Amino acid sequence: MAEAAEISQLTAKEWLHVLEGLGIVYLLQPYSNNELKRLAKTPKLYFCDTGLCAHLSMWLTRDMLLNGAVSGHYFENFVVMELVKHFTYARKRANLTYYRDANAKEIDLLIERDNLLHPLKIKKSANPDRWEVKKYEFLDKTSLERGCGGIVCMCEQVTPIDGKNCFIPCNLF
Repeated sequence: MAEAAEISQLTAKEWLHVLEGLGIVYLLQPYSNNELKRLAKTPKLYFCDTGLCAHLSMWLTRDMLLNGAVSGHYFENFVVMELVKHFTYARKRANLTYYRDANAKEIDLLIERDNLLHPLKIKKSANPDRWEVKKYEFLDKTSLERGCGGIVCMCEQVTPIDGKNCFIPCNLF
């Protein structure tokens, strides 16, 4: 990001902290655990207001946001921020992180609550590939306790995938 803006990394970090402090962006931290090696260490950036993000990036029409090249990113941004808001005001707090390793295994959102990890993929589709949840199995090979998870998508109703996972409609958020 610093390179693209032709500024130093230190300046970029300072600007990012200002944006985060003003509530314009949210930095989702990577999951860290001694058992899981070769993890990504860079936070993922989300805009707290997807409307502002769309305006700044000149994605100004409904059709562009629904069908454009980055529509999946806007959808993921929306879902993550709705969950951030939910857990900010919930009685029981949760730790929200993401997981990515050097082998390109990625879990868009890990919700850590009551000593359980709840893995979520986020897909802008009404019928995403159910095999996406197979990526969660590596968590079972650790001492981490995995709770229920699933795929947040544009389906109409909660639909079981297997004993621990389901398709979760985004309109529940």
